[in-house]
Amino acid sequence: MTTSSLRPSRRRLVRAVALAALTAAAMAVVPGTASAQANPFQRGPNPTEAGIEAARGPYAVATDSVSGLATPGFGSAEITYPTSTADGTFGVVAISPGYTASESTIAWLRPRIASQGFVVISFNTQTTVDQPGQRGDQLLAALDFAIQRSSVRARIDPNRQAVVGHSMGGGGTLEAAADRRSIEAVVGLTPWNLDKSWSEVDAAALMIGAQRDTIAPPSQHAIPFHNSLTGAEERAYLELDGASHFAPNTSNTEIAKYTISWLKRFVDDDTRYTQFLCPAPSTGLGSDLSDARVSCPLG
Repeated sequence: MTTSSLRPSRRRLVRAVALAALTAAAMAVVPGTASAQANPFQRGPNPTEAGIEAARGPYAVATDSVSGLATPGFGSAEITYPTSTADGTFGVVAISPGYTASESTIAWLRPRIASQGFVVISFNTQTTVDQPGQRGDQLLAALDFAIQRSSVRARIDPNRQAVVGHSMGGGGTLEAAADRRSIEAVVGLTPWNLDKSWSEVDAAALMIGAQRDTIAPPSQHAIPFHNSLTGAEERAYLELDGASHFAPNTSNTEIAKYTISWLKRFVDDDTRYTQFLCPAPSTGLGSDLSDARVSCPLG
């Protein structure tokens, strides 16, 4: 049994014990480098707010295009990854577009995440009208392809997987996490799903809604999803002030900032990013968020 297949409380305990052991080993071997070696998944320099809000992070990246003829279970895809192998392997993230949409509508987010230290695959679904369950299956197929068959599979740590999706793709992230309990993190962007109960999801789950969303109103989708995630390792809900359902289809600093922070914190176990999530981000006058609910302190 891998660490990522455990229930949340045991998962945190096992990781805490493992990281403590690594810290002790680092101190015994090279005392001055203990803090750097304590978390084997930590990637990149100390984060700053400006750094995670930037269009690109500290890693140079490259992109491979994959034909739909070569992808089992989903459509054509783009894989963006750090070009350097000096830091070892990286967590892998799959991104699904929304209903009637193509990969191009969420393509902006792929290099933004990858440049922070992840291998990211975004894809076209088999049909543009695929439902959340089908998109969940395709998110899993995309993860498997990246890990097992892609040209950059050697750069991926297969034990650190995450899913991101917009609209029905966001609903699909919950489907994927319910089916694969080893997924570490989920980010739903203005998510839509007829199923409102997700207590079976173990993964740390962030739902990002939009205040003026009339297609997947937060009160009917993202908020009920968040409320039902009682089995999640951690959960959070953020709401974009004055935004529509289609906010994730163009470059958006708030979406990128909190998605990156969530993935770093729960895929890389990097507590340096907790500062951007806890205490919960401010809302109201002068903020780009109209609501913020985070299960602080994050375990």
